Amino acid sequence: MLNPAPQSRRDFIVTTALTTAAVAAGSTTALAKPEDVAAEIKKLFGDKPITAGRIKLDLPTIAENGLVVPLNFKVESPMTDKDYVKTVHFFADGNPNPQVASFNFTPMTPRAEAQIRIRLAQTQNIVAVAEMSDGKLFTAKQEVKVTIGGCGG
Repeated sequence: MLNPAPQSRRDFIVTTALTTAAVAAGSTTALAKPEDVAAEIKKLFGDKPITAGRIKLDLPTIAENGLVVPLNFKVESPMTDKDYVKTVHFFADGNPNPQVASFNFTPMTPRAEAQIRIRLAQTQNIVAVAEMSDGKLFTAKQEVKVTIGGCGG
């Protein structure tokens, strides 16, 4: 069995630093922009008009840790067979993937509301779009300032 040549402490530190820099440079991910969010929304809903309102977002104004940002929402709806929330989509304009989450509802659901924890890479806007059973679309938007990044940061 061959013994490798001994490596000095300095050589080890230099090699480790170069390897870490190479990995970090190769792992940079492009983050979504507001235009990317608009494109995702257009892909889902085409040119249907979207009206502000009916969605209440409960997000922190400042998130001290982007790894666990609480997102609570509620959509005003009677949740009857004729008038209910079908889907609520969430988008973030500063994450690697602009679509963050989607929730599907039925008339059997007593309320169109839920809560989750999301990861945010940086300070950004969270955009919600609710699709109603009659095809109408409603939106809400809120900025969250992230002090410690979550997605890749």
